[in-house]
Amino acid sequence: MKEWLKNAVFYEIYPSSFNDSNKDGYGDLIGIIKKLDYLENLGINAIWLNPIFDSAFMDGGYDVRDFFKVSKRFGSMEDFELLISESKKRNINIVLDLVAGHTSEKNPLFIKSASPKKNKYSQMFIWNDNPWELTEGYKFISGRYNRMGCYLVNFFSTQPALNYGFNEITHPSWQLSYTHPACLQTREYLKNVIRFWLDKGVMGFRVDMADSLVKNDPAKEATILLWNDITSFMCKEYPEAILISEWSSVLASKAGFDCDFLLDHHNNPYNQLVRAEEASKISVFNINGKGDYKKFFNDYISWYNQIKDTSCLIGNITCNHDTPRLSPFYNNEQLKIIYTMIITLPGVPFIYYGDEIGIKYEKDMISKECGYYRTGTRTPMKWDNSFNYGFSESKKIFLPQDSGVYSNVLTATNDENSILNAIKKIIKFKKENEDFNKNLIEYIDTPDFPFIYKVGSFYIIVNPTNEKKEFDLGYLLDELFSVNNRLEYANNKYYIASVSLSIVKIK
Repeated sequence: MKEWLKNAVFYEIYPSSFNDSNKDGYGDLIGIIKKLDYLENLGINAIWLNPIFDSAFMDGGYDVRDFFKVSKRFGSMEDFELLISESKKRNINIVLDLVAGHTSEKNPLFIKSASPKKNKYSQMFIWNDNPWELTEGYKFISGRYNRMGCYLVNFFSTQPALNYGFNEITHPSWQLSYTHPACLQTREYLKNVIRFWLDKGVMGFRVDMADSLVKNDPAKEATILLWNDITSFMCKEYPEAILISEWSSVLASKAGFDCDFLLDHHNNPYNQLVRAEEASKISVFNINGKGDYKKFFNDYISWYNQIKDTSCLIGNITCNHDTPRLSPFYNNEQLKIIYTMIITLPGVPFIYYGDEIGIKYEKDMISKECGYYRTGTRTPMKWDNSFNYGFSESKKIFLPQDSGVYSNVLTATNDENSILNAIKKIIKFKKENEDFNKNLIEYIDTPDFPFIYKVGSFYIIVNPTNEKKEFDLGYLLDELFSVNNRLEYANNKYYIASVSLSIVKIK
């Protein structure tokens, strides 16, 4: 386990929406540099940057035209190198988004692959051999190029799939084994991308769709072997660099990842905790006290137990660029205790830009760059009360900003009871108390709310309901940290107010 990752607090930045330095309406790398002091003051020591590579922006940058260039939208390679340098001065590590599974259809290597004449790139992408055969079970695109066949895409039609091979071969005329030299060549290409950016000073990558590289691999055996090869080379050549997977499975630990996101997948622990309302179910943080916190802890700790003795940590997110923000379901007081819990759970916390100031999710926003429902969670950051809330001096900006009138950094900084200040305090508390960096958790069974879990010698008591609740740990308690309200002690009993969180030790 990489030592620096144990106490990392990540901040995810969607570059187009963070801070515009050149007045073109889009966020950029120099804009990020100008806000590094803000992030350092918040307590952030690692940044996950969504793609900054040269892109056609048909999927928000996740369609890469050139993996070895910075998009002009964000600046130059010199700007990126300055970002690395300035971040290191503040002990902030940079992790890039690695789009490992596909490129843009405008990537020169794909265009060479699409040539009707066979060349060394012909098998770098997945093509079948018949332009009229849209093979069932695959997303094939036909009729776009003169090559005999259709090309496979991972998601949108503009994202041709790189060929890492197949585990189970069902169509031998065009499917290659994952051990085929052409597929190994694609893997080497990915390693070269990794080397290029690690040599620039980044400290690792978050891997997009990490479990999808090898096709027809239901048990992910070949995918695990592929990542074992990549993580092995990284450990040898770049021992402090990390890989974070978008996998949301205990299998990520077997693949050698350093961290794996607990994503908003149906009925997984993160969904149970705060997002079940999106499926008309009830989350643990439902204010009426109807959430099943026992099921959450059973599932979360089961996940935790399966990987706790590996080098892989759980990545706990407040939100991300693909997920609607929590604002439709919770007010600021609720968000404070939700984010405090996420930061104190074992593993690595990831704060999505703007969550610390309560930026709202804009549900009905018109799609841009194929964001669709995700567009409303990518709105520009709000810094102060000036024009465009300080995001940009341009009259036309990337996306309209959220409709909340309260949420900007200046007002939040000056409000003692803001989400921002609550997050700042819990990050400081976490860093000052080593137990929170030891990947520990123990569930304390209770018959009713509040729910309680233990991290080392600390007990975290959480009442998400709208009623004051009584609890008993059997000891006198020393309250060290609280959110919204302090504990009450009367008649030899402890009470926690509604929508509150407390961290205590036994006296």
